[in-house]
Amino acid sequence: MKTLREVLQEADSKAVAIGHFNISDLVALKASFDSAAELQVPVIVGTSEGEREFMGVHQAAALVKSLRDEFDFPIYLNADHTHSLKSAIEAAKAGYDWIVFDISTLPFDENIRQTKSAVEQLKSINPNILIEGEIGDIGSGSEIHDLSANATLTTPAEAKQFVSETRVDTLAPAVGNHHGMSKAIAAGEARKHLNIDRIREIKAATNTFLTLHGASGTDDGDLQKAIAAGITVVHINTEIRLAWRRGFDKAFAQQPTEIVPYKILPNVVNTMKETIKARLQLFSASQAQDRARAAADRA
Repeated sequence: MKTLREVLQEADSKAVAIGHFNISDLVALKASFDSAAELQVPVIVGTSEGEREFMGVHQAAALVKSLRDEFDFPIYLNADHTHSLKSAIEAAKAGYDWIVFDISTLPFDENIRQTKSAVEQLKSINPNILIEGEIGDIGSGSEIHDLSANATLTTPAEAKQFVSETRVDTLAPAVGNHHGMSKAIAAGEARKHLNIDRIREIKAATNTFLTLHGASGTDDGDLQKAIAAGITVVHINTEIRLAWRRGFDKAFAQQPTEIVPYKILPNVVNTMKETIKARLQLFSASQAQDRARAAADRA
């Protein structure tokens, strides 16, 4: 079984991206795993602090490990948006493969100081664990809400300094992305757009794995261009939460008197799979020629 680092290296070299989907129950985990297994592509599932509180840190880790061990399949677990060292240490000790240590609301210098310390302490628990840092403003909350139109983008200079001083394995920059979706985006009336040039500049400045958070509702063309420019992992959460809700609504409409969970939940899994498989197919479509052209432009 390849390590997560090896999977990211392979994706980066092929100019494709790994899909990351947040889970807070067995339904979302099953939909994510089944989708990836059917397409035969690696997948990352993540739990935020709130999702870990609901599922249980050790329980989430045990579920993912059981799938990886039984099926010998590359599914990995991320402690998404972890805002305290205590919570990060708990996830590391539970066996998580990756931790997003997110204190991006702090001043830049303090973010560097605390993230550097966190990297050192977490690597002492598990030298193979990957640690991500975040800089810039991408908002909060994978839900339907008003999105900021004036978020500050991460600069290449900031990204280079942050990666160099903290020694994080992956970086989550602000490149026009936002957590959550507006009502217009959720209704399909609008799409988010990214600053592709900024992604390319940050990739060149840092030469590290880049993660795109808040990708739900983003224009498909922009996502493909972002991957070609250097994005290695794409986070999707709000979209599959909407699919989860649609699946339940559809299931109860079709089976209004049904009370047996295992007869209702397959409809929810299938609805979520439609969204997840479409995203995985988009992310895994090779953009090697675009990446080669981008590299030539930088030369």
